Amino acid sequence: MQSSRFGHFTRFLSTSRQRLADIEVSEASPYVYHVKLNKPKKRNTFTLDLWKESTKIFDDLSVNPKCRAIVVSGEGKSFCAGIDLQEGFGKLMEAFDNDQMDAARKGRFMREFIGTAQDGYTALERCYKPIIAAVHSHCIGAGIDLITACDIRLAAKDSVFSIKEVDVGLAADVGTLARIQKVVGNDSITRELALTARNFDAEEALRYGLISKIYPDQSATVSAALEMAATIAAKSPIAVQGTKVNLNYGRDHTVKESLDYIMAWNMSQLNTEDLMKSAMAAMTKEKAEFNDV
Repeated sequence: MQSSRFGHFTRFLSTSRQRLADIEVSEASPYVYHVKLNKPKKRNTFTLDLWKESTKIFDDLSVNPKCRAIVVSGEGKSFCAGIDLQEGFGKLMEAFDNDQMDAARKGRFMREFIGTAQDGYTALERCYKPIIAAVHSHCIGAGIDLITACDIRLAAKDSVFSIKEVDVGLAADVGTLARIQKVVGNDSITRELALTARNFDAEEALRYGLISKIYPDQSATVSAALEMAATIAAKSPIAVQGTKVNLNYGRDHTVKESLDYIMAWNMSQLNTEDLMKSAMAAMTKEKAEFNDV
């Protein structure tokens, strides 16, 4: 009986489904893809299905040769207001209150649940293509998890940020605590924000380095992000993707390890036609055209 009840939760975690309407993917311009959170009535809050879909989308875009840069934005009044507490906590409470599951099996369930959620954002970080977050209004909890896995973060003037998890009784476990200090680089302020769960605005986020630019409103932010993505997409995909991979590696390793890694990387990647095309374009002042990767 115990194993069959546990099987119910395993099926809940592993069930596949069709691509959700809650994430909209479109090609905004040549080689630029726009991934839009599309749950405006629920302020783009995340569910387990949404995390699974996020993993699938960004893994697919990572190897899509027609994609060279990505913009992530949110539809409606919020960029992302966190997780869907009703669904997420409901499923967890169902497991916790199940007396026919012992502590070990509940722990296994929690591990798989959290791991699935983490991978929904880690997929952005491991994606070969640079990802630009275009934030507006609320960027709360899981929204911070999402943007700290992106490469570049832009925000509208009305943006409000919060590492909210302590206010709902948990330590943020989907990515913020693993990445925020590497993004911001100020241990004191990241601890303050994570421990108080207070709101902070776009100006404060800019001062801390969480975002790089502020725009008047949502439309201007998305437009700027798409324009920046188009600029990146026009460059050598060999160079751009290698730069992202090595920036991520350098962030997590010593200088010596990073130098050795980029040396090994470029042993093969410098053997590319893109190098000559870029040099010729610089000399002739003409735009280079690069083949897909």
